[in-house]
Amino acid sequence: MDINAAFADKDSPAEQLIRFFSGYFALDNKECDEVIRLFSQRNIRRKGYLLQEGDICRHYSFIVSGCFKMFAVDPAGKEHNLQFAAENEWISDLHSFYEEKPSRMHIEAMEPSVVLQIQHDDLLYLFVNYHKFDRNFRIITERKYINFQNRILQNISSTAEERYISFTKDFPTLVNRIPNTQIASYLGITPEFLSKIRKKIVSDQ
Repeated sequence: MDINAAFADKDSPAEQLIRFFSGYFALDNKECDEVIRLFSQRNIRRKGYLLQEGDICRHYSFIVSGCFKMFAVDPAGKEHNLQFAAENEWISDLHSFYEEKPSRMHIEAMEPSVVLQIQHDDLLYLFVNYHKFDRNFRIITERKYINFQNRILQNISSTAEERYISFTKDFPTLVNRIPNTQIASYLGITPEFLSKIRKKIVSDQ
């Protein structure tokens, strides 16, 4: 198949995903065909869920547009944000996805969003039959692991102000898209304390 003829719309979700993969190991024509065949598009309304606690995570989701948060709820009913993800990023509860066990997480859309999803067995099929996907997803997973590792180190060694400054550098496009309450939850502080930090940063400039 001619890749250029595969999409009437050059900005189609499938082509966006193929361009993403090309940033690591570019796909050939057959591999592009498999992306089109195995990934399905899903539109999510604001505050709609990709996953809720107690469900098994059945999909690995690539975000075409929009923004999501992954969070857990403690016994007191308080939400704790673990991850934000926006365009050209992936989101999934990997433990639930690979172990096929009920999730302890929620994944909720913070904006109207579009995702491309692949099911567990279909992803394993790609890994076995097209090793380029295995290498691509290994890089994706390793980078997520590094991000989580850095976040843990920040939580035990950095001040709240330092964590917020790091957040603005790591997620520059999300700072103005995500409510302060959600950022505060991610940083492990109160919204009121976050407001004080932001005012102090502005006054110091």
